[in-house]
Amino acid sequence: MYKEPEILVGLDLGTSKIAVIVAERDSRFQEAQIIGIGFAPSQGIRKGLIINLEQAVRSVRQAVKDAQNMVGFEIAEATVSFSGLDVTSVTSKGMVSLGRTPRQVSIADVERVIEAAQSELSIPTNRLTLHTIPVKYSIDGNSGIDDPLGMTGIRLEMELQSVIVPTTVVQNIINCVESAGVEVNGLVIKSLASALGALTDEETRAGVISLCIGGGTTGLALYTDGRPVKLSVIPIGGDHITNDLAYIMKIPISKAEEIKKMVSLSDEENEEQELDVDVRGRTKTFNIREASEVVTCRLEELFTEYVSHQIAEYSLHMFPAGIVLSGGVAKTPGIESYSSEILNLPVRVAEPLDMYQMPPGRNDCEYTTAAGIIRYMTSKERNPYRFIETPVSHLRSGSALLSQQHGAKNERKSAARGQGMGFRGVIEYLKKSLKELF
Repeated sequence: MYKEPEILVGLDLGTSKIAVIVAERDSRFQEAQIIGIGFAPSQGIRKGLIINLEQAVRSVRQAVKDAQNMVGFEIAEATVSFSGLDVTSVTSKGMVSLGRTPRQVSIADVERVIEAAQSELSIPTNRLTLHTIPVKYSIDGNSGIDDPLGMTGIRLEMELQSVIVPTTVVQNIINCVESAGVEVNGLVIKSLASALGALTDEETRAGVISLCIGGGTTGLALYTDGRPVKLSVIPIGGDHITNDLAYIMKIPISKAEEIKKMVSLSDEENEEQELDVDVRGRTKTFNIREASEVVTCRLEELFTEYVSHQIAEYSLHMFPAGIVLSGGVAKTPGIESYSSEILNLPVRVAEPLDMYQMPPGRNDCEYTTAAGIIRYMTSKERNPYRFIETPVSHLRSGSALLSQQHGAKNERKSAARGQGMGFRGVIEYLKKSLKELF
């Protein structure tokens, strides 16, 4: 009996643009086929945060309408990626006993060890855990275990990464998208979505760094042994370069944006070039080398002061696959060799992994995050406890979160103190997911 293909929709809420990606998946195949991408210029969003709700809602509606025109049907729900400056990634550890005699690890044991690791955290009441990501397990001291279910031992340990975000940021995101007529069925932090859209499985197993240089922020993800060990957001993006050019060259922002896209980081290409720019009816001539110096100054700050600081606690030998760049700024000619020289690692510029499926003109490194949302959705379905997120139903209203928090305190004070908002929701969601899987 024929069954209609399943529709998957991702919505990337960016500072420069809003992208909506639509994919369909036939019941016979696991991989999703991308059938359309819509986008619209982003208004009302700065550095990943909503600063004007009405403008942001209008931008989301425009992007959704563009996608609907391409695919020919109405979009009702989506998984949303977003950024923001106040995102932290915290690692904790948990351990549970399996008994005095060796036995096989069960689903309940996995639940218990995740709960034990979560209870070690101390999260303020105005924040919540968006993602709970098991990094690695060990049984009886033997580490490097990817999936402990069915394995035998007497002690199960794990290392867990929790991505923590401000509660109000999440609620504003949900309010914005749902005010535009699209129900939010999931949330993913942009740095994780970008990495999933840009990195190959071989790179994540070897060890790699994903850098998505967007308009207002740069998302960073560190991978080792196939799992993300750190996710963060850096407060520098392409808009900072545009503002630098506008200020130094004394030209409007729109003209500075045009010049930014013409700059190359290769000295040979900048040798004797000049630019004629029409500024309010008057022609101004600029040397392209001067514009390039402005761009390199800001990129040098990004790589030397921010990226280097974020990876300082890790040995560079942990990332033999080097750095993968994505986002609009990654399209700058010569950025691979420039960043490789500064960071002392090999660098490549990403294209969406499903590039051959992407619509023409929308298949470059600007759309890796959108493609990554689809990969995030399908990855969660195949392995529900690889990326565990707090259910959206628990995030929509502050009152629901507050009630959830007080309930957790009454049930188990130590756990509530560690997790704060979202703790019980994550555990209950995990139990439900595991039961459905097995």
